[in-house]
Amino acid sequence: MAVEPGKKLLIVCASCWTVNRVPAERLGEDPKCGKCGQPLLQGKPVSLDEAGFERLVGRTQLPVVVDFWAEWCGPCHAMAPVFERVAAELKGRVQFGKVDTEKAQSLASRFGIRSIPTLILFRAGAEAARVSGALDYRTLVNWLNQHAVA
Repeated sequence: MAVEPGKKLLIVCASCWTVNRVPAERLGEDPKCGKCGQPLLQGKPVSLDEAGFERLVGRTQLPVVVDFWAEWCGPCHAMAPVFERVAAELKGRVQFGKVDTEKAQSLASRFGIRSIPTLILFRAGAEAARVSGALDYRTLVNWLNQHAVA
């Protein structure tokens, strides 16, 4: 994601849900939350309930990719290490979240999740792209490069 130098981005802290303003050129410097001091860009997926989803997806100015999954889903578990690896590699460019569809059924319903895993990419709080099914590393990176990081 190309961002003009000097621009400040809103980044939501996944630890305390505080919105922070971060200069774009400092995203790679592991910025910390002004309230709780935790890293803003942790390089790993954040577990989201409904309130956390609204805060992260609705307020963060980086693209956010959310994995809709369930504990009983074999393909979801198979894809989880890939999702975590890509989250670490794209730290500072894309934020990653996970929604357990069994615990957040209204979110699953709201977004019409009919099969899992389903990944949805959000930009400025709106759905920008979607893919269903377990993805391998290369397919996930290509999908994100096409939709999120371009």
